[in-house]
Amino acid sequence: MSVEIHPTSIVSPKAKLGTNVKVGPFCIIEDNVEIGDNTEILSNVSIKQFTTIGSNCKIFEGSVIGGIPQHLGFKDEETYVQIGDNVVIREYVTIHRGTSFDDGITRVENNSYLMAYVHIAHDCKVGHDTILANAVTLAGHVRVGNYVFIGGLTPIHQFCRIGDYAMVGGASAVDKDIPPYTRAAKNHALLYGLNIVGLRRRGFKPEQIKIIKEAYRILFRKSATLQEGIKEVKEKLPKTPEIENLLEFVKTTKRGIAPEASKRG
Repeated sequence: MSVEIHPTSIVSPKAKLGTNVKVGPFCIIEDNVEIGDNTEILSNVSIKQFTTIGSNCKIFEGSVIGGIPQHLGFKDEETYVQIGDNVVIREYVTIHRGTSFDDGITRVENNSYLMAYVHIAHDCKVGHDTILANAVTLAGHVRVGNYVFIGGLTPIHQFCRIGDYAMVGGASAVDKDIPPYTRAAKNHALLYGLNIVGLRRRGFKPEQIKIIKEAYRILFRKSATLQEGIKEVKEKLPKTPEIENLLEFVKTTKRGIAPEASKRG
């Protein structure tokens, strides 16, 4: 099928639109934009230059994708936004280009769902199959893993990381890293054990969850320091992919790990 562009929309001749792309009323698509097959863009959407959008995406009213970063050091350099396949972007989402202070790319990977009023700042990376609920706000350089759920009205401090399969409750305020497989909530965010419901839904077996749960207990409840916890986990628990992922995340933290709730009374 051919491309369908509403007559009220402005689409640059330098933009590349795939097969069966639909552009609704009052949209603006600038130079150097690429949009994959079967993607639908509803009304009043702005897609700025240096943006790539994959196939089978759907972008709802009022979204602005590829705007320049809100960074005082940005000098109009050529930086990018990359959106994967099968991504849903609901109303009034804003996603900003990267900066030269990072790798210059802001990315949202395949099968992710961004609810209304989500903001993704410069240089963020959002993994695949991740859900950001209404009005989640990612500051610059945030890293969100795969299969993550972040509840509505939650701000994430710049340079924070959210690990794979983690869940962050709504109206939390995240100022430290949230490890993989865990559940966090409150302002400021604390750890409340594992995201067991999410793990089960993703096919984790009981024995896998049991090992991760013991690693959590050692690292975040029992040990006086993370270094002691890492050492004990290595000595006592099997070297599974989940444990390796968890330990690597903890070892490479720069902002620190969110405290365990029981240690905060």
